[in-house]
Amino acid sequence: MRIVSLLPSTTEIVCALGLEDQLVGVTHECDYPPTVRGLPVVTRSVLDLPETVSSAEIDTAVRERARNDLSIYQLDMALLHALQPDVILTQALCEVCAVPLRQVESVMAGGTAHILSFEPTSLAGIFGSIKAIGRALGVPERADALVQALNERVERVRAQTARISHRPRVACLEWLDPVFGPGHWNPELVTIAGGHPVLGVAGERAQRVAWPDVIVCAPEVIVVMPCGFTLERAVAEAQALLPQRTGWYALPAVRNGRVFVVDGNAYFSRPGPRIVDSLELLAALIHPDVFAGWSLPNAAVVLR
Repeated sequence: MRIVSLLPSTTEIVCALGLEDQLVGVTHECDYPPTVRGLPVVTRSVLDLPETVSSAEIDTAVRERARNDLSIYQLDMALLHALQPDVILTQALCEVCAVPLRQVESVMAGGTAHILSFEPTSLAGIFGSIKAIGRALGVPERADALVQALNERVERVRAQTARISHRPRVACLEWLDPVFGPGHWNPELVTIAGGHPVLGVAGERAQRVAWPDVIVCAPEVIVVMPCGFTLERAVAEAQALLPQRTGWYALPAVRNGRVFVVDGNAYFSRPGPRIVDSLELLAALIHPDVFAGWSLPNAAVVLR
């Protein structure tokens, strides 16, 4: 079978199912496992922004494209056809995150490739996507085993937090300028990890948040996880923006040194197998006494 994955998360799922050798094409954002970086790349960003561009400038550019009903991604149509995929894995959940489904369907109209779209908004939805991909690719038993192992890890976290008496208010920030709270599975992860999520609703899209609302919530833990940013870039952005916000130093999380920057690009933004790594990391950040040794190396930085 010849597989093209148009999402970093589905690329990770295919590899976790032991089918990396059947991947023939990926996106410019697919970087895990590292071996997939050598595969043909069938997408590119049309924004063409420098690495130093700010969150506000990215937001402005994306909104401008959206107002004109334009995608921020471009498919290499010639290469995609030349790869002759049997299966194309894509999504219709977020047009800022990947090539829109309608664009893929238009490019492949009249072809024989089976286009599968996944739109998980919860942990159960992510696990359901893994099983659906396993069935579609002919390895349902591998997918079942993977989901079972992931579920067991989730339940270990849940069992630990069931005994916790205090659930601190946790604010996850998925973008910094403008500020966006957590969406989809991230509030759910906070709850399982023993926190009380604020600024977002489980299963719903991340929403723009007015800064006074952050102040009112008085988060005891803040986790900065800008979508698409590496850890290094997220730290730089947080250091430049957050201390300038009115009332920043009065927030309980700031006063107590409990503001963390994480690699959202690798973990929290990707609905794949590493979402459980995200949960375990979050649990270690929220309750370090209970989850000592659970944190991932080089995945989080305390914002000073």
